[in-house]
Amino acid sequence: MIEIKNLSFSYKKTPVFNDINLSFPQGGIYGLLGENGVGKTTLLKIMCGLQCPGMGICTVDGLTSHDRLPEMLQRIVFLPDEVTLPDNATPQKYVNELAPFYPNFSQGSFLHLMQELEVEPDRKFKEMSFGQQKKSLIAASLSLGTDYILLDEPTNGLDIPSKAQFRSILSKRAEEDSTIIISTHQVKDVENLIDPIVILSHNAVLLDASVQRITEKLFFEYGGEERSDALYSEMLPGGYMNVIPNPGLGGATEGSNAQYESLINIEALFNAVLRNKDRINELFK
Repeated sequence: MIEIKNLSFSYKKTPVFNDINLSFPQGGIYGLLGENGVGKTTLLKIMCGLQCPGMGICTVDGLTSHDRLPEMLQRIVFLPDEVTLPDNATPQKYVNELAPFYPNFSQGSFLHLMQELEVEPDRKFKEMSFGQQKKSLIAASLSLGTDYILLDEPTNGLDIPSKAQFRSILSKRAEEDSTIIISTHQVKDVENLIDPIVILSHNAVLLDASVQRITEKLFFEYGGEERSDALYSEMLPGGYMNVIPNPGLGGATEGSNAQYESLINIEALFNAVLRNKDRINELFK
């Protein structure tokens, strides 16, 4: 488990986090969402020990992340949004350099992922498009056999078919014990993939909940009219999509015993949370 307790962090005099608490139990694909500049990348760097919190602590299976002990580092891999790659290197040479530090690395898994993502393992990076390079790095990260995989904006630079390939290989990982944390502001790219969902704002965690809990508390109504009581409304072909407190249990209607079910729209959820911080806090506390 990755645990963050009473963590605060600032860049010089600019606060990023103020006394936040989060936990990421092993297993599952977590979505770390937020607007640009709220600290998603910083939080990933703190998790893998590349940044040190000003106050509080981050631990990985009980080991302080900033100590960067070998037994912690072999359990976690961080793939940044942008990686500088040597022109003459190939994906196979790149992963060969990493493999000695990760005892559970699987060459077979690496080659299978490269094939699934349609990238040649022995082709030089300088001959690849940015999207092909990105897919090579994703394959390498997923084949290292770590318990925790941190991906920062992994779909940046991928075309539509490649994004579908990415979702396919990650959905297969959902049944395994590894924990994948995806930081992104392109929420449509990971819709129906991430669960639980964490939404960050400046200095705070606005939401940390499973999809099941979100659908217990909120109802996503499609095709109706714009509602004055909606936390967020958006015009769609055929009517409006409204996000409202669930009219059933834990929702807005007094005396109701029937809980309503709906399909989450992550973009609408994101906007509803950002625009109604206090109301969301009341619903989910």
